[in-house]
Amino acid sequence: MARPRRAREPLLLALLAWLAQAGLARAAGSVRLAGGLTLGGLFPVHARGAAGRACGPLKKEQGVHRLEAMLYALDRVNADPALLPGVRLGARLLDTCSRDTYALEQALSFVQALIRGRGDGDEVGLRCPGGVPPLRAAPPERVVAVVGASASSVSIMVANVLRLFAIPQISYASTAPELSDSTRYDFFSRVVPPDSYQAQAMVDIVRALGWNYVSTLASEGNYGESGVEAFVQISREAGGVCIAQSIKIPREPKPGEFNKVIRRLMETPNARGIIIFANEDDIRRVLEAARQANLTGHFLWVGSDSWGAKTSPILSLEDVAVGAITILPKRASIDGFDQYFMTRSLENNRRNIWFAEFWEENFNCKLTSSGTQSDDSTRKCTGEERIGRDSTYEQEGKVQFVIDAVYAIAHALHSMHQALCPGHTGLCPAMEPTDGRTLLQYIRAVRFNGSAGTPVMFNENGDAPGRYDIFQYQAPNGSASSGGYQAVGQWAEALRLDVEALQWSSDSREVPSSQCSLPCGPGERKKMVKGVPCCWHCEACDGYRFQVDEFTCEACPGDMRPTPNHTGCRPTPVVRLTWSSPWAAPPLLLAVLGIMATTTVVATFVRHNNTPIVRASGRELSYVLLTGIFLIYAITFLMVAEPGDAVCAARRLFLGLGTTLSYSALLTKTNRIYRIFEQGKRSVTPPPFISPTSQLVITFSLTSLQVVGVIAWLGAKPPHSVIDYEEQRTVDPEQARGVLKCDMSDLSLIGCLGYSLLLMVTCTVYAIKARGVPETFNEAKPIGFTMYTTCIIWLAFVPIFFGTAQSAEKIYIQTTTLTVSLSLSASVSLGMLYVPKTYVILFHPEQNVQKRKRSLKTTSTVVAPAKGEGTENPK
Repeated sequence: MARPRRAREPLLLALLAWLAQAGLARAAGSVRLAGGLTLGGLFPVHARGAAGRACGPLKKEQGVHRLEAMLYALDRVNADPALLPGVRLGARLLDTCSRDTYALEQALSFVQALIRGRGDGDEVGLRCPGGVPPLRAAPPERVVAVVGASASSVSIMVANVLRLFAIPQISYASTAPELSDSTRYDFFSRVVPPDSYQAQAMVDIVRALGWNYVSTLASEGNYGESGVEAFVQISREAGGVCIAQSIKIPREPKPGEFNKVIRRLMETPNARGIIIFANEDDIRRVLEAARQANLTGHFLWVGSDSWGAKTSPILSLEDVAVGAITILPKRASIDGFDQYFMTRSLENNRRNIWFAEFWEENFNCKLTSSGTQSDDSTRKCTGEERIGRDSTYEQEGKVQFVIDAVYAIAHALHSMHQALCPGHTGLCPAMEPTDGRTLLQYIRAVRFNGSAGTPVMFNENGDAPGRYDIFQYQAPNGSASSGGYQAVGQWAEALRLDVEALQWSSDSREVPSSQCSLPCGPGERKKMVKGVPCCWHCEACDGYRFQVDEFTCEACPGDMRPTPNHTGCRPTPVVRLTWSSPWAAPPLLLAVLGIMATTTVVATFVRHNNTPIVRASGRELSYVLLTGIFLIYAITFLMVAEPGDAVCAARRLFLGLGTTLSYSALLTKTNRIYRIFEQGKRSVTPPPFISPTSQLVITFSLTSLQVVGVIAWLGAKPPHSVIDYEEQRTVDPEQARGVLKCDMSDLSLIGCLGYSLLLMVTCTVYAIKARGVPETFNEAKPIGFTMYTTCIIWLAFVPIFFGTAQSAEKIYIQTTTLTVSLSLSASVSLGMLYVPKTYVILFHPEQNVQKRKRSLKTTSTVVAPAKGEGTENPK
């Protein structure tokens, strides 16, 4: 591979030599200073030309100020006896016209001496057409290092050429991250930090302001595109910042292009923060388009160092720029340069060939030369004008870095001179010519305090450390025209931002938002938008769910309900039917009245136990029936009492015992009457088991089935109280309650009463069958009416009880319905069977006497009642 490379080298050198000659022919001139060692300089003295022209208008600050800063630095170096003693630095300073291709042509003059040196050998011979050797001009200066360029695109173009000839290059303004690639730009260094540091600082600013959704805007070219690329990459690695849109401004924008840019930015209106890496012209035209779209105050600009603290991009557009945060490499105004520059005049600055043009531009006058008269509309320059007195003057921001770049080369040459020429004053053969690779090593090793007192040094990639000042354009008292840039922070490895010093439109101190989605409220989770990590929808943790974290909702445990804002869980209140509850009042009232009535009846019957009415009602079964009625009333108190193991056991036992005892007695009575009546139709022999003892045995036998069943249930599943959180788990968690109750389901409760209901239905059937007995059987029809009414009560009970199973008031409604139904059924039995008898006994005792027995027509029709039983109504 070495042979083909050597074969291509003569062709490359010949091409570069031809381009160098062409570049010199096209060069508009240069500033030359004689010296033992010559430094090259590249400055944008003129703007980019239009309509096919290479150069445009003069750039006073970026061009002339910076060029004069290099001349000033060279003067100081040459006047310093301690720096490069005996060696004078010369210079050749060129205009890049802010165009990379033009700058390349100009920069080829720096390598012309090297090309000629190589071309003098035997391997390469330059010949004109026809074989005639070219004319030999005076040998050009040998440039040992180059200061520049300004724009990153220009520096990249020039660096690709200078590296071929091992000429070190130090830029004072190029910040593209691409130039940090030491494999491609190994001879490039810079005294300004790369945009990767700037991008990191801008990401830190965005995060400090609480923004997470921004758009980027870049001028086409290395500076803008690489700056935005670095911002996007760093924001992605850091997380928490999303890019809504990345828009590129064309190098040659068409009419209406900037209006289109604003319309595109408004496609994501929530992304108010705009990160802008653009040149001054593009910044200005973007602000103009924002004003035309009536969007003043909508966008929140974060500008790179190309905006910095300059007034030119925002001149007459201050209202649109209010609140803009800009960043600028940390710099200071160099007082010595101010004194130097303000004393420059046409007489003492003839070495700068562009100074006359600057003079006309700066003082808005016209110089006459070669007998040409000045334009009548422009005044004639007198030459007595003074910078800063007859014109405004403010030191350009990169002056410090131009001076530092010159001094960095001077210090490197000084160190190299001490090492290679010890004890020599002036250059020694070891430095004639100066080796570029050796000089590069000394440049990378320099460390000194620069013109602003800050350390100047380079890392392995030739980059300076990142140190930035952060500004905000503020309008005091709402007057944008009188506004200015205010320092609000700085960045050096880490951000220090004074958020309290920030001021936004309308003198507001509150930081505006630039977020895709607003923060979710308490009790809401983020439901992320697919593919956009900074955008989400807020979804409420509804029902019984609570917010675990910003992305998750979970259901509260069964015994808990969410807090009102659904950010946690709290215990669910526990309720039960209390003595003071309005739902307990009706059942308790009926129970108390029922117990009082039952006690009255029992006391009356006991006191008049041997009277005809008591005897005729069947005393033994009557007392059993009244005991059952009493138990029915008493169960109400157990149903209202606070559930516990003892209460729950008593509920199981007595809930069905009272009704079973009552209906067993009524069934035994009804069955006896029916059997006596039916037997009397066929025979005079009385049916079996109609004596009081037999009746009691039958009644207690029927009742024992209920008792045995309940005892078996108690043994198989001991009773205890539970808190049921599902019974009142309403749709609205605020209404949810846990119900303290016994471990009896609705079906268990009905099962407990099932046997009693079976006895009631059987008794009703016998009552219907016995409806035709003679009136002498005085209890047949009251028992029938009692059973009919009882059936109606329980038929009404079933739909009410089960129909309220889903109600929030279930515990109250069902308990009240059950106890009232039981009390009503007991009251019917008491009222129809015993209240009339008690009334006669107490208020008409004259009727409670034995009536004369009627003569029986036939013994086959009616069988005499057993001993102790009455069949006739006493008169």
